[in-house]
Amino acid sequence: MFKPDPIDQGLLNLLRANARISVVELAKKLGVSRATVQNRIRRLEENEIILGYTLLLGSKTQKQEVQAMMCISAESASEAGVIAQLRGNPNIAAIHHTTGQWDLIVEIQAESLSSLNKIVGAIRLIEGVGSTETNLLLDTYE
Repeated sequence: MFKPDPIDQGLLNLLRANARISVVELAKKLGVSRATVQNRIRRLEENEIILGYTLLLGSKTQKQEVQAMMCISAESASEAGVIAQLRGNPNIAAIHHTTGQWDLIVEIQAESLSSLNKIVGAIRLIEGVGSTETNLLLDTYE
């Protein structure tokens, strides 16, 4: 099993803060060569430590009209399959794997309450999804 060393951890921390930082800047901040950074990024991707890169939108970006948080209890044997199906849904902004009563908390964005109802219904039909609880977001304070 691959275990990131302190340089890998530093690289991950820098990428977490700014995934668009240049390889040259990463090398400078870590005190290693550009080739070392490129090799380590490739190795982190191959070992599925880095699964992808994403875009976070600011609050000034047009958002969907209805936003909700859906808590999901998933059967442990089916959890990976549930996550895989959720990741393919364009109305899901984020999936959080959690501890406690719920296994997953999903951020849903929809155009209307009617479309939210359809999205929630489709999620409930995914094999391995047990009980769910959906909460509408009324306001967000940043």
